[in-house]
Amino acid sequence: MELQGTVETVNRHKQLGLSDGQVIDMYRYMQLSRKYDERSLLLQRAGKINFHVSGIGQEAAQVAAAFALDRQNDYFLPYYRDYAFVLSVGMTVRELMLSVFAKAEDPNSGGRQMPGHFGSKRLRIVTGSSPVTTQVPHAVGFALAAKMQKKPFVSFVTFGEGSSNQGDFHEACNFAGVNKLPVIIMCENNQYAISIPAHRQLGGKVSDRALGYGFPGIRVDGNDPLEVYRVVKEARERALAGEGPTLIEAMMYRLGPHSTSDNDLAYRTKEEVDENWKKDGVARFRDYLTALGLWSDEQERDLVAEYNLELKEAIEYADNAPFPKPEETLLHVYSDSQSQGGV
Repeated sequence: MELQGTVETVNRHKQLGLSDGQVIDMYRYMQLSRKYDERSLLLQRAGKINFHVSGIGQEAAQVAAAFALDRQNDYFLPYYRDYAFVLSVGMTVRELMLSVFAKAEDPNSGGRQMPGHFGSKRLRIVTGSSPVTTQVPHAVGFALAAKMQKKPFVSFVTFGEGSSNQGDFHEACNFAGVNKLPVIIMCENNQYAISIPAHRQLGGKVSDRALGYGFPGIRVDGNDPLEVYRVVKEARERALAGEGPTLIEAMMYRLGPHSTSDNDLAYRTKEEVDENWKKDGVARFRDYLTALGLWSDEQERDLVAEYNLELKEAIEYADNAPFPKPEETLLHVYSDSQSQGGV
């Protein structure tokens, strides 16, 4: 459903089985991710951290997907812009800050990986790797395990439209389709693969590719969190019923540069970016909640103050936390022959 330019007054979330409290929580996670993202950019520009990859403009779809999944049992393979998703499934701002500051307490990798490379056994977030789209075959592997062990969980994986052209994506889709595996494959089509626009990457829709692998492909407005919620929830129900995978193409726009190393105005115009800010899913969802009387300017001010304090405390903690010891570079690289009984 297209919401741009209108005030949506129909109580759509109740029709989807979501309570008022749940949609307010969804909005809170969107804003927490946005504030984290904005603060990380400032930290990088101030020289406090080395690098940041922005997820601004993609929060609505990420939060919606998280709420449609079973956050106590499903397995998640997010890609490097998915701050809103990992926050929604239980990661904290402090943990994200420990990652960007590359500190020893970083739960993702102990300060060894770039920011945005998430991993948490506690939250069933499967460790990501830098080569794009490698997480898709990994997600299919987790889905295969669910089917073999007859366990009622699904795996959920995200990636950008540029990486949908990689062989990993196609091989994973083919294997998942042949074996009818319980995996949800969601492309966050943000219109740019670094500097290359979508029309130079794709001759058609990413979602249409599912037809060749024998399972449904759905294109959805990624700025409409309730529609994303509906589609992901239905995909999960299909997966648990033994009906196999679903490919979802969530249409959105990357409102920031590719990363802090990127000058996005070298390949797109400010006018284009400004026009897409008008479609921002976070602002649209706030308008929806406000129209229903569930949100107010006073609540917004209180939320911003709460998150500013939370971010301040997280930054101070991460900034003062110790770095990994030099010898820890060798951990998880070579086997320990003594602990494994010798050779």
